[in-house]
Amino acid sequence: MVSYDEDNILLNAMYIKKYFPVKGSNKPGSEKKYVKAVDDVNFAVYKGETLGLVGESGCGKSTLIRTITRLIEPTEGALFYKNEDILNISSSSLRKLRKDMQVVFQDPFASLHPKMKIYQILEEPLIINKIGTKEERKKMVEDMIEKVGLKKEHLNRYPFEFSGGQRQRIVIARALITKPSFVILDEPVSALDVSIRSQVLNLLEELQQSMNLTYLFISHDLSVVEHICSRIMVMYLGHIVEMGTREQIFEHPMHPYTKALLSAIPRVNQKDRQERIILNGEIPSPVDPPTGCVFKTRCPYRTSKCDTVPENYDVDGHFVKCHLCEEGV
Repeated sequence: MVSYDEDNILLNAMYIKKYFPVKGSNKPGSEKKYVKAVDDVNFAVYKGETLGLVGESGCGKSTLIRTITRLIEPTEGALFYKNEDILNISSSSLRKLRKDMQVVFQDPFASLHPKMKIYQILEEPLIINKIGTKEERKKMVEDMIEKVGLKKEHLNRYPFEFSGGQRQRIVIARALITKPSFVILDEPVSALDVSIRSQVLNLLEELQQSMNLTYLFISHDLSVVEHICSRIMVMYLGHIVEMGTREQIFEHPMHPYTKALLSAIPRVNQKDRQERIILNGEIPSPVDPPTGCVFKTRCPYRTSKCDTVPENYDVDGHFVKCHLCEEGV
């Protein structure tokens, strides 16, 4: 059972922004413009939980995870990992942080060096982090490949000799070989066949229990998120518009955008099906987002209040940025 108190926070992101300057907008006499990929995001990740992050393509999910892992630097904000300010640490401390904070990316084939054998791929993080002797590393690699459901003889093969599901198991093994505390899973099953997805998801849950891991799970597939995540954040145009437990989000969604996303989930049982909510219009450009509520241009419940920025309302630990909550809708 995950404890949701302040003493159990693993990662705390506060007012994170990531703006990218638009090429050519810094010419003399022209207005400087930015792509506001992540804009004023706040959230905490608790030890032992699986926190989901969902939203349409282009909403800022991947930029956010690259920012919190410092693969790119935030424009503004504060970031604490295990109570340490990781935006103001030395390069040597950052290297140690990377050992404890790993990422599993979407495409397993692109993530693996095609000319390296699997043994080399798994041993490399240990060598980089100066972990163990040669014999100790061999034992760690062999143990890890078996933990992800593959065999020792697979270590002498190349990535192209494996299926997509097997390659993703190898990518997971590489991420876990340094025994991290926090693993970010960026669309880890979206490139896999449907028949393989459940196997990989079950593997991730087993590894979480046996290795005491904390996950941040990024996906646009809400049916997958419903299966694996204990809490969920919904992102739209660089903003977190709703955040709550799995039950709060799936049984009592409050933001119109969340309701629209949930209505698109295919359901087998007739009683579980919802009337599809079709959002009109395109997602606005992050270079010139709407003033006030960022969702107002597509919201079926828009009022004059939406021209002002909504507060982050807290309804029994269920957070939502929408003026409708003020009116109790």
